[in-house]
Amino acid sequence: MKKTELKAKAARYVKIVEWSDEDRCFVGTCPGLMFGGVHGTDEAKVYAELCQATEEVISLMESEGHRLPPGTAKPSYSGKVLLRLEPAVHQRLALQAQGNGESLNAFLTRKLVAG
Repeated sequence: MKKTELKAKAARYVKIVEWSDEDRCFVGTCPGLMFGGVHGTDEAKVYAELCQATEEVISLMESEGHRLPPGTAKPSYSGKVLLRLEPAVHQRLALQAQGNGESLNAFLTRKLVAG
């Protein structure tokens, strides 16, 4: 497979590099594609290694005839979330929304967005 094709396939997956207080270094992961990741003290180098590791995993999976999992970058979201609550909690929230002159959906959306 051409390097440009491999890079394009790797771009379909979110890559995360974050500081780990526990490990005292940067940890890079690619959720949805591979377990584990890479680590180091230089954030940019960890990202570069993570990109390389992602490409290697894709190449290996394809050479062994495995299907790649769905990409995680730029997923489409419907905007719908199903939330299961205890009936008493549902009632309390509905009454709060009504008291604010809002629909339950508008009330919960405002609360979730506000954090």
